[in-house]
Amino acid sequence: MKSAQIRDAFLKYFAEQGHTVVPSSSLVPGNDPTLLFTNAGMVQFKDTFLGQEQRPYSRAVSAQRCVRAGGKHNDLENVGYTARHHTFFEMLGNFSFGDYFKREAIQFAWEFLTKVLKLPEERLWVTVHISDDEAADIWLKEVGVSAERFSRLDEDNFWQMGDTGPCGPCSEIFYDHGPEVPGGPPGSDNDDLDRYIEIWNLVFMQYERTADGELHPLPKPSVDTGMGLERIAAVMQGVHSNYEIDLFQALLKAAGDIVGCSDMEEKSLRVIADHIRSCSFLIADGVMPSNEGRGFVLRRIIRRAVRHGHKLGHKEIFFYRLVEALVEQMGDAYPELRERRETIESALRKEEEQFARTLDKGMALLEEALESLQGDEIPGELVFTLHDTYGFPTDLTQDIARERGLTLDMAGYEAAMEAQRERARAAGKFKQDYSGALELEGATEFLGYETTRAEGKVIALVKGGEQVERLEEGDEGTVVLDRTPFYAESGGQVGDCGYLNNGSSRFEVRDCAKQGAHHLHEGRVLAGAIAVGDSVSAEVSADVRQATALNHSATHLLHAALRKVLGEHVTQKGSLVDSERLRFDFSHPEAVTAKQLHAIESLVNKQIRANTAVHVEETDLESAKRKGAMALFGEKYGDKVRVLSMGAIDDGSAFSVELCGGTHVRRTGDIGLLRIVSESGIASGQRRIEAVTGAHALALFDETQQRLEHVAALLKTRPDKLADKVEQLLANNRKLEKEVAQLKTKLISGSGGDLSSQAVEVAGIKLLAASVDGADPKSLRDLADQMKSKLGSAVVLLAAPAEEKVALVAAVTKDLTARISAGDLMRFAAAKLGGKGGGRPDMAQGGGTDVAALPAVLKEVPGWVEGQLN
Repeated sequence: MKSAQIRDAFLKYFAEQGHTVVPSSSLVPGNDPTLLFTNAGMVQFKDTFLGQEQRPYSRAVSAQRCVRAGGKHNDLENVGYTARHHTFFEMLGNFSFGDYFKREAIQFAWEFLTKVLKLPEERLWVTVHISDDEAADIWLKEVGVSAERFSRLDEDNFWQMGDTGPCGPCSEIFYDHGPEVPGGPPGSDNDDLDRYIEIWNLVFMQYERTADGELHPLPKPSVDTGMGLERIAAVMQGVHSNYEIDLFQALLKAAGDIVGCSDMEEKSLRVIADHIRSCSFLIADGVMPSNEGRGFVLRRIIRRAVRHGHKLGHKEIFFYRLVEALVEQMGDAYPELRERRETIESALRKEEEQFARTLDKGMALLEEALESLQGDEIPGELVFTLHDTYGFPTDLTQDIARERGLTLDMAGYEAAMEAQRERARAAGKFKQDYSGALELEGATEFLGYETTRAEGKVIALVKGGEQVERLEEGDEGTVVLDRTPFYAESGGQVGDCGYLNNGSSRFEVRDCAKQGAHHLHEGRVLAGAIAVGDSVSAEVSADVRQATALNHSATHLLHAALRKVLGEHVTQKGSLVDSERLRFDFSHPEAVTAKQLHAIESLVNKQIRANTAVHVEETDLESAKRKGAMALFGEKYGDKVRVLSMGAIDDGSAFSVELCGGTHVRRTGDIGLLRIVSESGIASGQRRIEAVTGAHALALFDETQQRLEHVAALLKTRPDKLADKVEQLLANNRKLEKEVAQLKTKLISGSGGDLSSQAVEVAGIKLLAASVDGADPKSLRDLADQMKSKLGSAVVLLAAPAEEKVALVAAVTKDLTARISAGDLMRFAAAKLGGKGGGRPDMAQGGGTDVAALPAVLKEVPGWVEGQLN
């Protein structure tokens, strides 16, 4: 069976068993700060397993794309060198959310493997956790697995989401590749070899581990399973290594054709074939190469692939050319690859070109360090700096060291690397304690699309991280209501602010956040007290909400306008929308020109002036995508989504169609107008636009007009004549600057006769080292040329001291440059003055900051010149 056939068979089988087929989620986990990448099939169901999200189904099946190349799950250095390590893989999984449990999960797995895939039972080995008698009885007594192909394991068969949270025993299924392959069965002394390969893991989530380490039974035990597509494909295709399956063979052949390598067993070729998958899918999901976070991991994978191309002797830009072969293999299963192919190729090519420059710079730095190296060991700190700061691969440093008979201080390198890891761990960006979640049933009913005022009941209160029964006057805490008009921060839109009132009690809501299905109103009790069970009147600050809605709706129009002006490659990379402004981050390889910004702004304002109605429709995710709705980067969508359509174009279709749960205007004209405030770069391939709308846009126009009037008054003209006046002043200024420069040159030239008389003879040549007051660098260069002409054959060093710095110019006549260099003379003098400089053998410039040292330095020049000549 081909890989695609196995994927389809898996989804079809579980669909027939009542499971809802759920599409693969993005490799960027939605609203989850605990994970770098989606690394397992259960990630998109995490909130469901935690009871913080309700889905309309209790059984699900998916083929999930995963990346393990950073954070806890990081085997990057092993990829390509082992049979089954990958940066990117597909996880086939079936899930039960409080529906079936161990018996059904075990029976489904066994039936799929032995009846659908027709694997021989005598080739399968089953393990359970040492404490799980229930699962053992099902396998041995009901399924009929042979006791000779069954074992109990300890820690290897217990799964947990983190240090706290859902956890439970596992049951793993292994495939026996046969006695000709070394290795023993699971649990034996030599079970870490290649004969018995785990193909499926069934996780039985039946406990919650709290911070004290205790296990508490879950009210609704669940099932989470995972089977690697690549591993089961190797079994079904009768091969031992994942790199021998159909999908990889096609990529290996394409890579080999490009880099000129026909050995399909070549490790570097395997690295390239693996890495094109993770890199392409990450870029398709909105990640771009950068120097931090996910973008840094992507950059590292790309550069590792390019480095292995170099090892195969291929020095040209090549990696992006593999995208075509990948799209051919996986484009049907994952259409986003085909849709974003141009963006993927462009990003890969640009990164590879930049890496080529990095290699050049890194080589120059390494060569410079090796010149002054004492001993035969390259310091670990240097190896780390080359790797961490300049992206220079450590394995390349190792290769260069080997070629020159040197070694690397790997202990020092590892110490520096560990210090960096400690700093990353201290930042704690990807940590979360699941035991701190509120234990609440149901969900907060959100009424904010229809109203900004509603009645609600207090169902929970939090103070100091603990649930309490009452908040007193002056207390800061969190109020959870059963129903609310307050929008909770998500999708880039900030949470609402306002008040909760209960007779004589008043609670100021400063922000509203979301935890699972509940809205958390964060703030302070201004008067009275609030207790669990109280009924309150919830009132959103309507003016702030409306101003925020203007900016959010304008963001959608801006996104559409960007794509129309700059191209379809533009995708959202992040946003922030509040009542003051909007900020929109997007993918684009270069700065947006002033002309393009004007066109974008004009398009948006044209849609605003058209004053068309904004349409909202609720539907399922797949239907929304078929209508052309764009999903926003980093967002997590449920099974029911809101499709927001805004504006209109000539053919009658909507100008913007996006998925969005935020609050919006009713007509585009409500926005008033949009004014772009700034455009800037925030990372490689990423830009940011900031803009204002409505009253804030009008205020910006007023402020700009006042400034124009003020400047016009200073220049004694009218605002409409200001440009002409400024051009006139600039022309006069340029004329005056030219006259001043000419006068300076004449003044300094007049003293040229005196200067030439200061020349001395050193080792048979003329040397002039002198100080010139009042000269700027240009005048100094002109004077140095005059002195060369006047002296005929000479070395010249001129200095122009000012209050805090010294400008220097060195010059050598052509007949002497073979014996002495102006650049070397400049570096000598500038260093003595606490500065630096350089240039050509006949002319060099520089400067320093130690003005007081200048007389002594000028006296040292003859000795230095004599030393150079001798």
